[in-house]
Amino acid sequence: MARQLIDLSIYLENDVLSDPPSLAPKITYHKHSETLGEFMALLPGTQAEDYPDGEAAAAEWVTLSTHNGTHLDAPYHFHSTMDRKLGRSQPSITIDQVPLDWCFQPGVKLDFRHLPDGHVVSAVEVEEELARIGHALQPLEIVVVNTRAGSRYGCSDYINAGCGMGYEATMYLLERGVRLTGTDAWSWDAPFSYTSKKIAETGDKSLIWEGHKAGRDIGYCHLEKLHNLEALPPDGFYISCFPHKIRGASAGWTRAVGIFDDQLFAGR
Repeated sequence: MARQLIDLSIYLENDVLSDPPSLAPKITYHKHSETLGEFMALLPGTQAEDYPDGEAAAAEWVTLSTHNGTHLDAPYHFHSTMDRKLGRSQPSITIDQVPLDWCFQPGVKLDFRHLPDGHVVSAVEVEEELARIGHALQPLEIVVVNTRAGSRYGCSDYINAGCGMGYEATMYLLERGVRLTGTDAWSWDAPFSYTSKKIAETGDKSLIWEGHKAGRDIGYCHLEKLHNLEALPPDGFYISCFPHKIRGASAGWTRAVGIFDDQLFAGR
Protein backbone atom coordinates (compact mmCIF):
# COMPACT_ATOMS: atom_id res chain seq x y z
CA MET A 1 0.00 0.00 0.00
CA ALA A 2 1.07 3.63 -0.38
CA ARG A 3 2.74 5.16 2.63
CA GLN A 4 0.30 7.10 4.82
CA LEU A 5 1.31 9.62 7.50
CA ILE A 6 -0.93 10.62 10.41
CA ASP A 7 -0.07 13.79 12.33
CA LEU A 8 -0.24 13.01 16.06
CA SER A 9 0.84 16.45 17.32
CA ILE A 10 -0.93 19.53 18.61
CA TYR A 11 -0.03 23.08 17.61
CA LEU A 12 2.23 25.44 19.47
CA GLU A 13 -0.01 28.52 19.48
CA ASN A 14 -1.07 31.53 21.48
CA ASP A 15 -4.83 31.32 21.34
CA VAL A 16 -5.57 27.70 22.31
CA LEU A 17 -4.52 26.77 25.82
CA SER A 18 -2.98 23.34 26.21
CA ASP A 19 -1.32 24.17 29.54
CA PRO A 20 -2.26 26.09 32.67
CA PRO A 21 -2.18 29.80 31.72
CA SER A 22 1.00 30.47 33.72
CA LEU A 23 2.82 27.76 31.76
CA ALA A 24 1.52 28.61 28.28
CA PRO A 25 3.89 29.42 25.41
CA LYS A 26 4.11 32.90 23.91
CA ILE A 27 4.75 33.46 20.21
CA THR A 28 5.49 36.93 18.78
CA TYR A 29 5.14 37.13 15.00
CA HIS A 30 7.22 39.49 12.85
CA LYS A 31 6.05 40.16 9.30
CA HIS A 32 8.42 40.61 6.35
CA SER A 33 8.36 44.40 6.52
CA GLU A 34 9.03 44.40 10.28
CA THR A 35 12.48 42.82 9.97
CA LEU A 36 13.98 45.31 7.50
CA GLY A 37 15.96 46.96 10.30
CA GLU A 38 17.65 43.70 11.25
CA PHE A 39 18.52 42.93 7.62
CA MET A 40 19.94 46.38 6.98
CA ALA A 41 22.11 46.01 10.10
CA LEU A 42 23.35 42.62 8.86
CA LEU A 43 23.97 44.01 5.33
CA PRO A 44 25.46 47.49 5.93
CA GLY A 45 24.82 49.97 3.14
CA THR A 46 21.52 48.49 2.05
CA GLN A 47 18.31 50.51 2.15
CA ALA A 48 14.68 49.51 2.51
CA GLU A 49 14.09 50.12 -1.20
CA ASP A 50 16.78 47.54 -2.03
CA TYR A 51 14.54 44.73 -0.83
CA PRO A 52 11.89 43.36 -3.26
CA ASP A 53 8.51 44.85 -2.38
CA GLY A 54 10.09 46.31 0.78
CA GLU A 55 10.09 42.88 2.40
CA ALA A 56 12.86 41.15 4.34
CA ALA A 57 11.97 37.92 6.19
CA ALA A 58 9.14 36.66 8.32
CA ALA A 59 10.31 35.44 11.72
CA GLU A 60 8.94 34.52 15.14
CA TRP A 61 10.18 34.88 18.70
CA VAL A 62 9.01 32.04 20.92
CA THR A 63 9.04 31.81 24.71
CA LEU A 64 8.17 28.36 25.93
CA SER A 65 9.00 25.43 28.17
CA THR A 66 10.39 22.16 26.82
CA HIS A 67 7.07 20.71 28.03
CA ASN A 68 4.85 22.93 25.87
CA GLY A 69 3.16 21.39 22.86
CA THR A 70 3.59 17.75 21.92
CA HIS A 71 6.88 16.75 23.50
CA LEU A 72 8.96 13.79 24.59
CA ASP A 73 9.91 13.56 28.27
CA ALA A 74 13.32 12.11 29.09
CA PRO A 75 13.95 9.96 32.20
CA TYR A 76 15.73 12.97 33.74
CA HIS A 77 12.37 14.75 33.96
CA PHE A 78 10.97 12.10 36.28
CA HIS A 79 13.89 11.64 38.69
CA SER A 80 17.64 12.20 38.95
CA THR A 81 18.35 8.45 38.79
CA MET A 82 16.88 5.54 36.85
CA ASP A 83 17.09 1.74 36.43
CA ARG A 84 17.05 0.93 40.16
CA LYS A 85 15.20 -2.35 39.53
CA LEU A 86 17.60 -3.37 36.79
CA GLY A 87 20.35 -3.66 39.39
CA ARG A 88 22.31 -0.68 38.16
CA SER A 89 20.86 2.59 39.43
CA GLN A 90 22.48 5.34 37.39
CA PRO A 91 22.05 9.02 36.53
CA SER A 92 18.95 9.54 34.41
CA ILE A 93 19.57 10.32 30.77
CA THR A 94 18.58 13.71 29.40
CA ILE A 95 16.72 14.31 26.14
CA ASP A 96 19.91 14.62 24.08
CA GLN A 97 21.00 11.20 25.36
CA VAL A 98 17.81 9.30 24.53
CA PRO A 99 18.62 6.45 22.11
CA LEU A 100 17.29 7.31 18.68
CA ASP A 101 16.04 3.77 18.16
CA TRP A 102 13.55 4.30 20.99
CA CYS A 103 11.92 7.02 18.89
CA PHE A 104 11.07 5.12 15.72
CA GLN A 105 9.37 1.81 16.41
CA PRO A 106 6.13 -0.11 15.78
CA GLY A 107 3.24 1.45 17.66
CA VAL A 108 0.48 -0.03 19.80
CA LYS A 109 -2.64 1.92 20.82
CA LEU A 110 -4.58 1.16 23.98
CA ASP A 111 -8.08 2.64 23.97
CA PHE A 112 -9.09 3.89 27.43
CA ARG A 113 -11.61 6.54 26.35
CA HIS A 114 -14.36 4.72 28.25
CA LEU A 115 -12.62 5.22 31.59
CA PRO A 116 -13.67 8.21 33.73
CA ASP A 117 -11.57 11.33 34.17
CA GLY A 118 -9.05 10.88 36.96
CA HIS A 119 -9.11 7.08 36.81
CA VAL A 120 -5.71 5.47 37.40
CA VAL A 121 -5.16 2.61 34.96
CA SER A 122 -3.94 -0.63 36.52
CA ALA A 123 -1.70 -3.38 35.15
CA VAL A 124 -4.74 -5.65 34.90
CA GLU A 125 -6.53 -3.09 32.72
CA VAL A 126 -3.50 -2.86 30.42
CA GLU A 127 -3.37 -6.64 30.15
CA GLU A 128 -7.10 -6.81 29.42
CA GLU A 129 -6.85 -4.18 26.70
CA LEU A 130 -3.93 -5.98 25.06
CA ALA A 131 -5.99 -9.17 25.11
CA ARG A 132 -8.97 -7.35 23.60
CA ILE A 133 -6.93 -6.10 20.65
CA GLY A 134 -5.05 -9.39 20.36
CA HIS A 135 -1.57 -7.94 20.69
CA ALA A 136 1.50 -9.43 22.41
CA LEU A 137 3.95 -6.71 23.40
CA GLN A 138 7.42 -6.74 21.88
CA PRO A 139 10.50 -4.94 23.27
CA LEU A 140 10.84 -1.29 22.20
CA GLU A 141 7.32 -1.02 20.80
CA ILE A 142 5.88 2.44 21.39
CA VAL A 143 2.66 2.19 23.42
CA VAL A 144 0.25 5.13 23.30
CA VAL A 145 -2.96 5.48 25.30
CA ASN A 146 -6.06 7.11 23.88
CA THR A 147 -8.00 8.88 26.64
CA ARG A 148 -10.97 11.24 26.64
CA ALA A 149 -8.55 14.15 26.93
CA GLY A 150 -7.80 14.16 23.22
CA SER A 151 -11.36 15.23 22.47
CA ARG A 152 -11.06 18.13 24.93
CA TYR A 153 -7.98 19.78 23.42
CA GLY A 154 -8.67 23.49 23.13
CA CYS A 155 -11.32 23.40 25.86
CA SER A 156 -11.04 24.81 29.37
CA ASP A 157 -11.19 21.34 30.97
CA TYR A 158 -8.38 19.81 28.89
CA ILE A 159 -5.78 19.58 31.67
CA ASN A 160 -8.31 17.88 33.96
CA ALA A 161 -9.60 15.41 31.35
CA GLY A 162 -8.72 11.79 30.82
CA CYS A 163 -7.42 8.87 32.81
CA GLY A 164 -3.81 8.42 33.88
CA MET A 165 -1.33 5.57 33.93
CA GLY A 166 -0.44 4.33 37.42
CA TYR A 167 2.83 2.87 38.67
CA GLU A 168 1.76 -0.74 38.18
CA ALA A 169 0.44 -0.12 34.66
CA THR A 170 3.61 1.70 33.67
CA MET A 171 5.84 -1.03 35.12
CA TYR A 172 3.81 -3.67 33.28
CA LEU A 173 4.91 -2.04 30.02
CA LEU A 174 8.50 -1.37 31.05
CA GLU A 175 9.11 -4.89 32.35
CA ARG A 176 8.19 -6.18 28.88
CA GLY A 177 10.79 -4.03 27.17
CA VAL A 178 8.74 -0.95 26.28
CA ARG A 179 10.90 2.17 26.62
CA LEU A 180 8.69 4.85 25.08
CA THR A 181 5.02 5.49 25.76
CA GLY A 182 2.57 8.30 25.11
CA THR A 183 -0.77 9.87 25.92
CA ASP A 184 -3.16 12.39 24.40
CA ALA A 185 -3.67 13.87 27.87
CA TRP A 186 -1.77 16.74 29.50
CA SER A 187 0.13 14.25 31.66
CA TRP A 188 0.97 10.54 31.69
CA ASP A 189 -0.36 10.46 35.26
CA ALA A 190 -3.96 11.18 36.20
CA PRO A 191 -4.80 14.92 36.33
CA PHE A 192 -3.39 16.63 39.42
CA SER A 193 -6.87 17.78 40.47
CA TYR A 194 -7.92 14.16 41.02
CA THR A 195 -4.62 13.04 42.54
CA SER A 196 -4.61 15.82 45.10
CA LYS A 197 -8.15 14.90 46.17
CA LYS A 198 -7.20 11.22 46.60
CA ILE A 199 -4.12 12.14 48.66
CA ALA A 200 -6.25 14.37 50.89
CA GLU A 201 -8.75 11.54 51.38
CA THR A 202 -6.28 8.68 51.92
CA GLY A 203 -3.06 10.30 53.07
CA ASP A 204 -1.25 8.05 50.57
CA LYS A 205 1.73 10.08 49.34
CA SER A 206 2.85 7.27 47.00
CA LEU A 207 0.16 8.52 44.61
CA ILE A 208 2.27 11.60 43.79
CA TRP A 209 3.30 11.32 40.14
CA GLU A 210 3.30 7.53 40.44
CA GLY A 211 3.40 6.79 36.71
CA HIS A 212 6.26 9.21 36.11
CA LYS A 213 8.19 7.94 39.12
CA ALA A 214 8.25 4.43 37.64
CA GLY A 215 11.22 5.83 35.75
CA ARG A 216 13.25 5.52 38.95
CA ASP A 217 12.99 1.76 38.59
CA ILE A 218 13.27 1.42 34.81
CA GLY A 219 14.21 4.44 32.73
CA TYR A 220 11.76 5.32 29.96
CA CYS A 221 10.40 8.22 27.92
CA HIS A 222 6.88 9.31 27.25
CA LEU A 223 5.05 11.58 24.88
CA GLU A 224 2.48 13.99 26.25
CA LYS A 225 -0.22 15.99 24.49
CA LEU A 226 -0.55 13.72 21.50
CA HIS A 227 -3.53 14.28 19.24
CA ASN A 228 -5.62 12.43 16.67
CA LEU A 229 -5.02 9.01 18.23
CA GLU A 230 -8.53 8.08 17.10
CA ALA A 231 -7.10 7.81 13.56
CA LEU A 232 -4.82 4.95 14.60
CA PRO A 233 -5.77 1.26 14.70
CA PRO A 234 -4.64 -0.86 17.68
CA ASP A 235 -1.42 -1.86 15.87
CA GLY A 236 0.07 -2.22 12.38
CA PHE A 237 1.79 1.18 12.24
CA TYR A 238 5.04 2.87 13.21
CA ILE A 239 5.51 5.99 15.33
CA SER A 240 8.24 8.53 14.67
CA CYS A 241 8.88 11.01 17.50
CA PHE A 242 12.49 12.22 17.41
CA PRO A 243 12.92 15.02 19.98
CA HIS A 244 14.67 18.33 19.51
CA LYS A 245 18.30 18.00 20.62
CA ILE A 246 18.47 20.29 23.67
CA ARG A 247 21.65 19.75 25.67
CA GLY A 248 21.01 18.49 29.19
CA ALA A 249 17.24 19.05 29.01
CA SER A 250 14.37 17.13 30.60
CA ALA A 251 12.27 17.11 27.41
CA GLY A 252 12.24 18.08 23.77
CA TRP A 253 9.52 19.11 21.34
CA THR A 254 8.60 16.59 18.66
CA ARG A 255 6.40 16.33 15.60
CA ALA A 256 4.99 12.90 16.40
CA VAL A 257 3.76 11.02 13.33
CA GLY A 258 2.00 7.69 12.81
CA ILE A 259 3.27 5.87 9.72
CA PHE A 260 1.50 3.12 7.80
CA ASP A 261 3.78 1.31 5.36
CA ASP A 262 3.85 -2.41 4.59
CA GLN A 263 7.56 -2.19 3.79
CA LEU A 264 8.36 -1.12 7.35
CA PHE A 265 6.79 -4.28 8.74
CA ALA A 266 8.21 -6.64 6.13
CA GLY A 267 11.15 -7.60 8.33
CA ARG A 268 9.14 -8.22 11.50
